[in-house]
Amino acid sequence: MPSSPRRIPYPGAIRINVQGAFIVDDEPSRPPSSIGLRTADINGNSKNTHNRDIVLPYHTADVSHIAADIGGSLAKLVYFTRDGDSIGGRLNFTMFETENVEDLFAFMSKLISATRQSISDGSEETDVTSTEKKKVYIMATGGGAYKFYDRMRKELDVEICREDEMECLIVGLDFFITEIPTEVFTYSEQNPMSFVEAKADIYPYLLVNIGSGVSMIMVSGPRQFKRIGGSSLGGGTLWGLLSLLTGAKSFDEMLDMAAIGDNANVDMLVGDIYGADYGRIGLKSSTIASSFGKVFKKRLESADGVQISDQTGNRIELYGATHEAEDDVDMPPPARFRAEDISRSLLYAVSNNIGQIAYLQAQRYNLEHIYFGGSFIRGHPQTMNTLSYAIKFWSNGEKKAYFLRHEGYLGAVGAFLKRQPTGWGRRNSMEEKR
Repeated sequence: MPSSPRRIPYPGAIRINVQGAFIVDDEPSRPPSSIGLRTADINGNSKNTHNRDIVLPYHTADVSHIAADIGGSLAKLVYFTRDGDSIGGRLNFTMFETENVEDLFAFMSKLISATRQSISDGSEETDVTSTEKKKVYIMATGGGAYKFYDRMRKELDVEICREDEMECLIVGLDFFITEIPTEVFTYSEQNPMSFVEAKADIYPYLLVNIGSGVSMIMVSGPRQFKRIGGSSLGGGTLWGLLSLLTGAKSFDEMLDMAAIGDNANVDMLVGDIYGADYGRIGLKSSTIASSFGKVFKKRLESADGVQISDQTGNRIELYGATHEAEDDVDMPPPARFRAEDISRSLLYAVSNNIGQIAYLQAQRYNLEHIYFGGSFIRGHPQTMNTLSYAIKFWSNGEKKAYFLRHEGYLGAVGAFLKRQPTGWGRRNSMEEKR
């Protein structure tokens, strides 16, 4: 067993033992942790495909805080639990739609109560003094750290420490890049997950964080960063437009539809214009020339308008109310578009736009490594392939797109790591040099 923990190498970091850390890939029935909670939503669904716990087998100290990154669309939580009878524990990850704030607060309340009980039971090491024995903190970041600040303090009866959103993103990403094996990878259709070894020499790089909107951040060193651009066309755009166009009820449902859709039924392709590849400028026949370019033409060809069919066979009139597929509804023969095809088309449109802007920013600032984070990606193959292809195509293969298995939790992990308990020294920290 290691005699002492390895410490996170950037200033102000929490002292956490990452020796032997690994990501849990598949764990359908792991027993509840000592605090009595699993990585599940508040309704009891114990399976969340976006969550992969990180086991910290040699971290023995209790942790008295919970991290929350509350964005415009999603709220992400990171918390530590003991791991059964072993000496170590694990970082747990879960998320909620921000609009379901009641569920979020109910889950956090249970988590706080269990954490208080856990740290009261005592351990060989602790991150709290005796006078703070039962005190639990929430390290909050994102817009919701301000929007829900008063409510969290009142309803959860805890101290809220608000942290800068951009700084938390960088701290979290640095942690994943440098400390966690099999976290960072590149994507291609031939090799969907080619892992990149954790390394210490990581600067400079570009972080493209895709949430409701998009932020592009140049990082030149530990906590040395600058937001150099962004876009209002992000995950919220895709979510909003597909809600209007397909009737999908969740982002995951939209991604599931996109996975089986065919954008060629909606988009105008190079092959539709030239009948083949346009080899002189390197465009394949399958390259999108105009997103949704076929819709207008098909609408003109159909005097009865445009309608969409959803996954259940219901027809959705694009310019009117939703109609159930019942015999007593008089439905004229319209130009028909499948919700799955529309989802695929719009996913490509948003992803292509982000990929090209990311390349242009990387080119402008001479940044070779481009990391894509944020809950928009969700490990979705079409999204990663589109972003990877865009970076490779526009840079002539000189730049790479990197992805993370915990891409949606950068801010939450950064907030978690920024908790600085009393008496915990940090190697190479600015605080020690004062």
